[in-house]
Amino acid sequence: MKIILSIMLCLSWQLILAACPDGQVYPDSMYPELTIETSMGPVVVELDRNRAPITVNHFLRLVKDKAYDNNLVHRVVKDYVVQTGAFKADLVDVKSCGTVYNESGNGLSNDRATIAMARYDDPHSASSSFYINVKDNHNLNPNKKSWGYTVFGYVVSGMDVIDQMAQVKTTFNAQLDAQNVPVEPIKIISVRLNQ
Repeated sequence: MKIILSIMLCLSWQLILAACPDGQVYPDSMYPELTIETSMGPVVVELDRNRAPITVNHFLRLVKDKAYDNNLVHRVVKDYVVQTGAFKADLVDVKSCGTVYNESGNGLSNDRATIAMARYDDPHSASSSFYINVKDNHNLNPNKKSWGYTVFGYVVSGMDVIDQMAQVKTTFNAQLDAQNVPVEPIKIISVRLNQ
């Protein structure tokens, strides 16, 4: 079973590299630190390339391509998650470099202050959208019956900013056809690797 899983991971990594031809992004950093500049203040995250190598490389590709610049925080669920990375501030979809293999079995848990990839029902459908856990959300972890959501890093500073976001008033947004959209827009100004 472990051999089959290793082969699947290897093939998935090759598929990611084929979809993103520049190969590994910022390969010298196992635990890259990034600053997410938001309209409510900065949030610093540290990514775990050791536990989630495919996801981290995918995320860093989007950062390098400035895909997260001028994004909308499009989902806020009090005492649950703050989510972004799917839409630009003008509600145009964020362009992604394909989807990424689900690495939710990496031993990282959807605990408070962790960053994880959002996805659809297909476990391998994560593309650009990500969320930060406002509390321990063990329902998002893998179990014997289903895949979980891939955690790939931690908030190292600015969790107070996320907590403030989690308290804003939300509503149904007809343009997005979605609930839990902040009434007053919250923007991701940029995401940059800390040098």
